[in-house]
Amino acid sequence: MKTLGKRIEEKPWIGWVVFLITVVVVFLAGLFTYTIVERRTEAQFVFQPVKDLHPLEPRLEVWGEAFPRQFNTYNQMADTTFRSEFLGSTRLDLLEKNPRLVILFAGFAFATDYNLARGHYYSVTDVHETLRTGAPMKAGEGPMPATCWSCKSSDVPRLMAEMGDDEFYAARWSEVGHEVVNPIGCVNCHDPQTMNLRISQPALVEAFERQGRDVTKATHQEMRSLTCAQCHVEYYFGSGNKLIFPWDRGLKAEEVEEYKDNIEFADWVHPLSRTRMLKAQHPDYEIFKLGIHAQRGVSCADCHMPYRTEGGVKYTDHRVQNPLNNVANACQTCHRQSEAELVRNVVSRQRDVYDVREKLEIALVNAHLEAEFVWNLGATEDQMAPVLQHIRTGQWLWDYGAASHGGAFHAPQEMMRMFGNGVNHAQEARLELARIAARLGHSDPIPIPDVSTKAKAQAYLGIDLEQRQREKNEFLRIVVPEWLQRADERHRQWDSGERDIVPSR
Repeated sequence: MKTLGKRIEEKPWIGWVVFLITVVVVFLAGLFTYTIVERRTEAQFVFQPVKDLHPLEPRLEVWGEAFPRQFNTYNQMADTTFRSEFLGSTRLDLLEKNPRLVILFAGFAFATDYNLARGHYYSVTDVHETLRTGAPMKAGEGPMPATCWSCKSSDVPRLMAEMGDDEFYAARWSEVGHEVVNPIGCVNCHDPQTMNLRISQPALVEAFERQGRDVTKATHQEMRSLTCAQCHVEYYFGSGNKLIFPWDRGLKAEEVEEYKDNIEFADWVHPLSRTRMLKAQHPDYEIFKLGIHAQRGVSCADCHMPYRTEGGVKYTDHRVQNPLNNVANACQTCHRQSEAELVRNVVSRQRDVYDVREKLEIALVNAHLEAEFVWNLGATEDQMAPVLQHIRTGQWLWDYGAASHGGAFHAPQEMMRMFGNGVNHAQEARLELARIAARLGHSDPIPIPDVSTKAKAQAYLGIDLEQRQREKNEFLRIVVPEWLQRADERHRQWDSGERDIVPSR
């Protein structure tokens, strides 16, 4: 067999071909090696801030100078056009969509105004605009304590450091309005020196401590859920409006109810049924922990903030959003089904849960209205006591699921269990009400007023929505611009060095 050298002597063009192939191979190998080195260098420098960040810097745009990829994806939350069948980020009047909520929350602020949350980007704006925060024209006025700001702004860790936790909780919402202007941001979850995930919410640390646990021992994967659990949880205001997570007995609805029963807690008294009610906030973490994804070690961020890759840089997508708007990155990294099939499976489970939820809502609305009728017949407190307990528990089981974001996906079996038990309590209340009415001489079906629309339901409760909106518009026209102007002046002083972010006390 002829050697390559002999072949080249006989046919010189073969040598040129070999030479050219060698040049191409060497060039490609060099290019590949250069790309690897470049990407590794890029990855090494990407998390080195271009400027020192103050430990309590609340402004997203300042962090964005050091972390433009995360900042740019965060800003994508300004787009609120996504809607799935049941959820989304579009502003939606939930009372208009579901008037039953007006009766269920009668006597509570949610009966006046309840909109679908638009996400972190709008966290401060939405709190300004909701009727639930009132229209305080002076500092110290209004129905809400400063505690209501706790989960709405990156200014809160700074304020707590400046004022002290207890002093912050004790203040009024309107007293610190000019201090709270930046939406939920980086400092709520990150240490600016190391970029490690951290807990800035004292209530979460304290909840762990009461259970004999140390949150600082959590793994990185656990922290990818616990940073969300700082806010996406059930809570209540204790003495001095202190923020408390009621996890001492467990995360299930019945365990939280037992905790609140033992301290004789109620959020409000329902004006129709006279029930001492409990209002669930948004127990997203609790419901999530009871579902299959949490049991398999999946974190909140895995689905709502999945990793992205640009060149040699792997980073977390900070557009916190519904995974159904990002199926390829949020779902298909683990699941091999088509996007259409995955969406179809999710929606199917949600429909099953919402079907039972609707039955429970109807039963609870009727129970409140029938209780009002029976009270007016002359029922006694002893007669009504078991009825009110059934209503309290039934509505708590409903609200613990209904108030959660995505509960029908996170733990559909748990949601069906809660709603099913809630239906039993609501129907027991209605049966007992019929018996009491009969004993009081009313044997016909209890009449139910027409509360089939938001307007009719609010009129039945005597809510003057137009007056409250006029007051809110005046607040938005006069007070909020003043708050924002004072905040701009403060930010300029920080940048000029005239004032520290946290002044010495």
